[in-house]
Amino acid sequence: MTAALPRRRVLIGASAAVAVLSVGGIATGGGAPKPLPPAPNPRAPGVPARRPGRRPRPVRLLGRDRPASPLWTYGDDPLTVIRVRRGDTLEARLENRLPEHTSIHWHGIRLPNPMDGVPYMTQPPVEPGGSFEYRFALPDTGTFFFHPHCNTVEQVGRGLAGVLIVEGDETVPYGADVLCLLKDWRLDEATGGFLDFLTDAGAARNGTFGTVRSTGFGPAPTVRMPAGRDVRVRILNLDVTRVSQVGVVGAEAAVIATDGNAVAPFPLEAWRMGPAMRLDVVVRAPAPGATARVVDYFSKDIVTLMTLVGDGTAPDRPTAFDPAPLYAPALPEPDLRRAEILAFDFGSTAGDLTVAAPNGEVIDLGLSLCLAPGTFWAINRQSWPERGHEYPPAPLAELALGRSYVFELRNLTPHMHPIHLHGHSFKVLDSNKVDRPVHWADTALLTPKERMRVAFVADNPGSWMFHCHIIEHQDTGMMGYVTVA
Repeated sequence: MTAALPRRRVLIGASAAVAVLSVGGIATGGGAPKPLPPAPNPRAPGVPARRPGRRPRPVRLLGRDRPASPLWTYGDDPLTVIRVRRGDTLEARLENRLPEHTSIHWHGIRLPNPMDGVPYMTQPPVEPGGSFEYRFALPDTGTFFFHPHCNTVEQVGRGLAGVLIVEGDETVPYGADVLCLLKDWRLDEATGGFLDFLTDAGAARNGTFGTVRSTGFGPAPTVRMPAGRDVRVRILNLDVTRVSQVGVVGAEAAVIATDGNAVAPFPLEAWRMGPAMRLDVVVRAPAPGATARVVDYFSKDIVTLMTLVGDGTAPDRPTAFDPAPLYAPALPEPDLRRAEILAFDFGSTAGDLTVAAPNGEVIDLGLSLCLAPGTFWAINRQSWPERGHEYPPAPLAELALGRSYVFELRNLTPHMHPIHLHGHSFKVLDSNKVDRPVHWADTALLTPKERMRVAFVADNPGSWMFHCHIIEHQDTGMMGYVTVA
């Protein structure tokens, strides 16, 4: 019999009038998934403890000598990063010090439906001064994040997001582990205050872009790393709008995980990432004093996101670049021969914005005070504005527990849509327009007029949100849910 590991609490402080997240962990043991190739399974240690203080969160996003911007944060620092191990149980207490209700959605985690953090759907909204306890096991390793799920465009736009890293997937340790977090900010350059987070013109097209780009809440950083060694760079697109096409200039690089799920390493040329998507890359660090760059090709001019500098002494006998694989994800394999095929059309507004309340009353969402300024988007001709969570329409599909499904995702618009399914990871099979390797994901980027097939086993019961993660599209109708029972 294995003795229980002690519980450790982590208090993640918060600035004035923002959310407070208190988290802790109980290590429950368990092994890592099967590797690529097979390797032994390590045990998970406990969660480290720390106790930062609380203070306001003015952050100089515009520059050192420019006005500060008033961020909403989960922690003592602008960005909260939680590192745990596969098999741990995460315990988190959300205490809301915002002037409006909030919640925490744990993006990409296969967790029980009541812990998914969707106001009205999976839990009551956490009103100002209220609290909510999250507790769930962590079944998968990988790079994840967490954020609110109502008034998302504003709350995330003000900085309310964090990173959750579930360790235990490395078959061989890398020389360093670096976060490359991408986010834009809509700022008044004279005052540092925020501009409107949502505009009709942006929401009806590609979204309303930020005025300031950042990597890790600041200008593109320079990161020193052990020269000539293989380092892991975790790239997260936490913006609400911008699509980036990331690559590495000046060094060999390979993709090792998509949305936290291991893939057999393949060379990175350029990978298009919509909001909420993550990419783990191994980079051969430059020689001492030399540099390489993580870049975004998806702009008029190439944008440097991070500069990598070789530090120290390079290995005496350098080896050919052959990145060590990660442990394979422990995800149920869909049976494509017996899978039911369901089609989902992502298009413009359906027009009917009425829903039935639980008491039978027919409610016109167009009259709701919580409705976004316009409703422009639909899934299968059904619109559900993000701030209308309290009035859910009929589900987009009713799935049978344990059955395999193939979703045909069809983009009927001239705009891109990163499509996210809660509570599950799916296998991206193929596309009529984009040549991608088969890979696991929880968010897939549909390019204009693209048809993509994804497959998964509906093994997690509950009502699961299914929506575009360009948040203005989500806010203005491109959101629904599926049920698994």
